[in-house]
Amino acid sequence: MTMTTIAFCVLAFQTMLGGFDNLWHHELHARLPQRSSARYELRLHSLREAIYGVLYLAFAWIQLQGIWAIAVAALLLAEMLITVADFLEEDRSRKLPPFERALHTVLTVSYGLLLGLLAPMLWQAAHMPTEIVFTYHGLWSWFCTAAALGVSIWSVRNAVAVWQMGKAVQPHSVRSIPQAIGTSTVLVTGATGFVGTALVRQLQHEGRRVIVLSRDPLQARAQFGNGLWAVDRLTDIPSETRIDAVVHLAGASILGGRWTRQRRQKLLASRIHITRDLLALMARMHRAPEVLISASAIGYYGTRHGAARIDESAAADPGRFQSDLCVAIEGEALRAEALGTRVVCVRPGIVLGDSGGALAPQALAARWGLASFLGTGNQPMPWIHLDDLIGLIRHAMTEPLMHGALNAVAPAMTTQADFARALAAAYGKSVWLRVPAWALRGALGELSELLLCGQNAAPLHALASGYAFAYPTLERALSQLTRTRSASTPVPSVPVEV
Repeated sequence: MTMTTIAFCVLAFQTMLGGFDNLWHHELHARLPQRSSARYELRLHSLREAIYGVLYLAFAWIQLQGIWAIAVAALLLAEMLITVADFLEEDRSRKLPPFERALHTVLTVSYGLLLGLLAPMLWQAAHMPTEIVFTYHGLWSWFCTAAALGVSIWSVRNAVAVWQMGKAVQPHSVRSIPQAIGTSTVLVTGATGFVGTALVRQLQHEGRRVIVLSRDPLQARAQFGNGLWAVDRLTDIPSETRIDAVVHLAGASILGGRWTRQRRQKLLASRIHITRDLLALMARMHRAPEVLISASAIGYYGTRHGAARIDESAAADPGRFQSDLCVAIEGEALRAEALGTRVVCVRPGIVLGDSGGALAPQALAARWGLASFLGTGNQPMPWIHLDDLIGLIRHAMTEPLMHGALNAVAPAMTTQADFARALAAAYGKSVWLRVPAWALRGALGELSELLLCGQNAAPLHALASGYAFAYPTLERALSQLTRTRSASTPVPSVPVEV
């Protein structure tokens, strides 16, 4: 086996392992392209992948001579420096799991071996006359070409993510809500999620002191700034700390997979255990927080009410997992009332925002003309704009008469079919696909109820308390979120009677 073949084998090993690291750790687990705090790391990744794209093509089709060999050596050195900077940034901004650290060690050793193989060949080629000589290495040429295409696409994908993050994240300031006396410190769980990120940025914008509970305090501080107090254990917060409001948003994603027995236990435990830890913290504090705002869901009402208009007085639906889960969450949170803390159980509908959440995949499908009706499409679709959800949470913090259940849904209700039509029209498309109900039930089991059996809920308590929605209608919300004017027929909606 020649030195060239050995070098290609090491390069192939490096390629496959690096691709796995990108997909498994960066995309699926860390979700770097969705983290604003990962902008600098993604910039390094994009630059390194662009270098690899050039190197792969050079190795595939060019016999490196003279200045070209020196150029390749310079790119290899640049890649090494970028990797060192990437390691430093990872240690600063997030906590790497053991497997990712081990994988990075193997990649580093492999890259060192590759450099050791290439160095004598490049040294020899650098002393040859400078010229471009095309060569062919059989299947290795095609492998390197495919690798060049793959890393180049990944480089562009990361560069686009960096560019999108470059748009300043504006605080979700729906309206000016007076800051009540004593509500200057807020503890937030689930702060790095879709809703939590928007809430923390708004609270910081208002000048409030924010404490966040996060599994990765490094990542939280990198995302929100060093002025944030981030902890990974509530026991690290001293009892004498003054916390005026607690907003509990943490919990595993309800749409993370079929509701198997194991999945149900995880969904329940991820919410209940943190709630109990919060109660333990509140019980040992010298002064209990004034308010606890705990996120439940509009799924509290289950499917028993059909298309009937319901408000916060409607009953739960025992036996339905989505309802039982919400009942358990709210029951645990309401125990804080024994400490003298006002409790508000926020029940959000589908949250629409331009920085993530449920809208992003649906908007992508609509742009490609693939928006679809789910089942009959006549099921109610309770929704709320992200700005209004943040506004309602802030309103609940400062409105002393607000307690108990709070439907966080827009006043103007719509059906899933009307939502699909309005979203498609916002991109100049129409809806022609339909996903049969039986297919969704077969694929998702009871989870399909979230898509096929909506709740026609009214925000009675929000309106009665004086909250004014910034986006009361779907037409206005989508116009703002898609930055286009809908040319479709106005979305049918059901007015709220108070």
